[in-house]
Amino acid sequence: MNPSPSPDQIRTVSELTSQIKRLLEGAVPPSWVKGEISNLRYQSSGHIYLTLKDAGAQISAVMFRGDASRLRLRLKEGMEVLALGNLSVYEPRGSYQLIIRDCVEEGAGRLQAEFERLKKLLQSEGLFDAARKQALPLLPRTVGIITSPTGAALRDFVSILKRRKWMGRIVLFPATVQGSEGAADIVDKLKWAESYGELDLLVIGRGGGSVEDLWNFNEESVVRAVASCAIPIVSAVGHEIDFVLTDFAADQRAETPSAAAELISSGYLEIQQRLQQSTLALRRQLAVGMRQHLQRLQHNRERLRGVTPSRMLENRHLRLDELQQRMGSRLSSAMHRYRHETHLAAERLKNLHPSRQFLQRRDQFTSLQLRLSREVRHQMDRRAQHMRGLEKRLEGLGVDNVLRRGFAVVRDSKGKVMTHAGSLKHQQRITLQMQDGVRKAQIDSSEQLDFFLGHESQGKPDPQGPTNT
Repeated sequence: MNPSPSPDQIRTVSELTSQIKRLLEGAVPPSWVKGEISNLRYQSSGHIYLTLKDAGAQISAVMFRGDASRLRLRLKEGMEVLALGNLSVYEPRGSYQLIIRDCVEEGAGRLQAEFERLKKLLQSEGLFDAARKQALPLLPRTVGIITSPTGAALRDFVSILKRRKWMGRIVLFPATVQGSEGAADIVDKLKWAESYGELDLLVIGRGGGSVEDLWNFNEESVVRAVASCAIPIVSAVGHEIDFVLTDFAADQRAETPSAAAELISSGYLEIQQRLQQSTLALRRQLAVGMRQHLQRLQHNRERLRGVTPSRMLENRHLRLDELQQRMGSRLSSAMHRYRHETHLAAERLKNLHPSRQFLQRRDQFTSLQLRLSREVRHQMDRRAQHMRGLEKRLEGLGVDNVLRRGFAVVRDSKGKVMTHAGSLKHQQRITLQMQDGVRKAQIDSSEQLDFFLGHESQGKPDPQGPTNT
């Protein structure tokens, strides 16, 4: 028998679904998804629901009102699009869907095409493979950040770490994150940070902006430098809806620089929460233990009362009464069963009496006689009807009826019936039998028939004599 699980091994459906949500949303980074729109629905709330599909699969997707209001493209059924979004689990139904942040029509935009080209190239080289990504330290003590020293991203990053009471050290590597010189400067700062030698974690990023403003983080040189860096890197570029290639090359993507600060300090908060949870769990276990000991003590007291002589005698009296009732019930049930079986045996014996058997056989014999008589009459009627049908068919096939329908019988001079036209010869005499009599004819030299009009009706010749026709 399997042992019962302990309370800390049991999870509710909500807890399991939340864990799946965290794993799925953390494992699959935001991506551009190419597909055809189907099941498109514009809701009155402003949300847009749709399905993205291709030849092999489909996925449910939603664009919420805020993102939909900024969309410059009017979505249509069957349209091929590139949708930027991230996976999410809808916990009440336990289903996953794509949360679309932006959407462009397939083939639109030079930068987007270049983005896709570089992404495919670098991905084919394995720069985005999950196997090469490093795990982030749970409690980083020294964190470097490559960003603009005057930007709001740095202020938000430091502010959130202070607010969450993070106890580590921050090292700033000031860089130009926008403009034509930005890519080279970012690569230099990555090399500087790697040679610094004291960093547990490195953050690279900036605040939001247009596609052109963020393009330095899509440059091939920057992406390759991020992928080859020996220090674990968090890419925190732009806003939540912005995606750059360093997000895929880095070991972890943060939606914003502020989210990167929350990610770095989450280990400290998690340890604090675990400490608080352990304290509460210890107190609960102590309370449960005390209740169990009190219940056991009360149970033992009750058992002690139950083994006194007077209580034992009362129990024996109750047991005796119970046995008497059960015995009386069984006797009554047995008597009822025996009476029923005796009644059934008497009925069976009555049915087997010779007089009863004789009556049954007589009734069966009478019934069979009636059935035989009906069957004989039925067969006689059917045979008679069949004979009448044959007589009518035979009458219809008689010679007189055939002649009556316009046919004639051709005979030679000997009276033999001629059935083939090829058997007729020159100067041959023939006889034509028709409905109203017989006419004689001869085949002349012009291949025509000479009819002799000597009419024979009932064996009498035509008084006018034969006539050639």
